[in-house]
Amino acid sequence: MAESTDTEDAKSKGILWFFGTLLGVTLIVLIVLGAWWGQEPEQFDVREEALKYMEKSGSDHMPIGFVYTNTLAHMAEVLMEKPGGYISNDVAPPGVFLDNIRSWEYGALVMLRDGTTALRNHFARDQSQSVEDKDLGVAEPYFYYEPNSWALPSSESEYDKGVKSLHKYMQRLQNPQPGQRRAQFYSRSDNLWTYLEVVIKRLGGLSTKLTSSTDKFAGAAGILYDPSGQKAPQFTEEKTKGVGKTPWLLIDDIFYEARGASWALLHILRAIKVDFEDIILDKRAMNTLDNMINSLDMALSPILSPMVLSGDGFGITANYSLTMANYIARANASALDLRDLMNKG
Repeated sequence: MAESTDTEDAKSKGILWFFGTLLGVTLIVLIVLGAWWGQEPEQFDVREEALKYMEKSGSDHMPIGFVYTNTLAHMAEVLMEKPGGYISNDVAPPGVFLDNIRSWEYGALVMLRDGTTALRNHFARDQSQSVEDKDLGVAEPYFYYEPNSWALPSSESEYDKGVKSLHKYMQRLQNPQPGQRRAQFYSRSDNLWTYLEVVIKRLGGLSTKLTSSTDKFAGAAGILYDPSGQKAPQFTEEKTKGVGKTPWLLIDDIFYEARGASWALLHILRAIKVDFEDIILDKRAMNTLDNMINSLDMALSPILSPMVLSGDGFGITANYSLTMANYIARANASALDLRDLMNKG
């Protein structure tokens, strides 16, 4: 009887040990995968990637607009092909817990959408009464598909269709087949001015959300504070309703959204530097564009802390959101100058 009891106890302990070990190994695998999948993609050389695709297509001709369009397509490919793939629509661990990289993807996706819209509505059209490019008319809506769809159709499948349509436009821009209408790309100052208007609003919105990470700086969203920390008397509760400090759990999400947007916009601007080079030099705006690119590049400096710190101004700990807001504000100031230069005769 005693031997039977000992045997049952040994079996129970063995089962518990097995499931405990399995759980431990599973957790370790999820943690390692989460750390790998949660890494931000590296920057890429926009001209080099365009040359790679040009060689792949079997042509030695790189027309104006080729680098810009290829940059948009390659950014979408990076979103889908980075470690872990596209994570925003994951419904299982570890992707479902990686809110930082999901926010990063959203920030990059918004800039990708803006860049594609500018290409469809402005860069590829001669004037307001001209007919839009058929492939760009197909490509743009695909990138506006909901970012968290995992069922059929999934977000990735729709974005992939957008990439293929961009490649079709590039093929007609480069070397149209017999019977095909040659695609166009107009690198004019008025087209770039229109796109910069959107960029300025995007950067301004990100800067406002980032500076709202502390009570004192929430005033950047429209609330003024006196030295005591109270709202200035000329602002009523009704006027400031809904504006205030960023919730603690959202600080890192907004930070990584800004990182993703900076990553995408940085590559778009580098492509603009190539395809709009003549007009930028003519307007004596190259230094301004370089300042904007450098500010965004600094915003993507490696993060040394395992978490996004949210200290207060000159407090003991740093505030990563305010540091990011500083770089984005500098980029926004350069964008304002660049827009004004594009608007001058």
